[in-house]
Amino acid sequence: MEKYDSIPSLGEQQTNLRVFTFMVILAQIFGLTSVVLVAVWMGHYRQGFAWHDNVAKEFNYHPLLMIIGMVFLYGNAIISYRIFRNDKKIYVKLLHACLQALVLIFTGVGLKAVFDSHNLSHKGPIQNLYSLHSWLGLAATIMFGIQWVLGFVTFLLPWCGNRIRAFFKPIHVYFGAAIYLLAIATALTGMTEKANFVLQDDYQNLPPEGLLINILGLFLVALAMTVTFIVVNPNYKRQPLPEEDATQLTK
Repeated sequence: MEKYDSIPSLGEQQTNLRVFTFMVILAQIFGLTSVVLVAVWMGHYRQGFAWHDNVAKEFNYHPLLMIIGMVFLYGNAIISYRIFRNDKKIYVKLLHACLQALVLIFTGVGLKAVFDSHNLSHKGPIQNLYSLHSWLGLAATIMFGIQWVLGFVTFLLPWCGNRIRAFFKPIHVYFGAAIYLLAIATALTGMTEKANFVLQDDYQNLPPEGLLINILGLFLVALAMTVTFIVVNPNYKRQPLPEEDATQLTK
């Protein structure tokens, strides 16, 4: 009886679905707005984008690509199992893995942009990896890479049995969320560092660029809270389809 008592009523299921849909839409709004704001920040206030012909503007790719990759795409990869929880698991697995592969690509190019802007500066090389932002970013990138490789080997390749996957799954879920929050913290520290560097004492007067930076930070925090809510809420957890249960019983 306890098993059936725990099943939500039809009204509760409809309410959960409405809240879930609202939270997913909010996540997309917060994520896309963050991308637009950082693009405006770098494109308008920091004079746009370039490559090796202007390494100062090459740097501007760094925050844009990192927000697209480690924040927007990564957030969607995390909640993909919730959004498509009624679809075949193999399709969701492939989507999850492909989104994270895109994260790796955007992150790689974004890191090249910042290292080039330091190493090829016309004023002479700038020291790398000295700030808290850079340490957090390096940790997030390395952990994400390890997470992606282990997830690919464990959940996509056929030689791992269900016992190994069942053991590794909660670890994978935890570190997925933890790395995402670390990426958000890295973005916030990087934005603060950049604001203090380019605005200096004028930052306290909250000029338009400073206001935009602060608003961007608020959207990133709101996005992190929304994604975390979707991930940890048990009502949105993907349940195995009947054919998946049957497949597991035969293994």
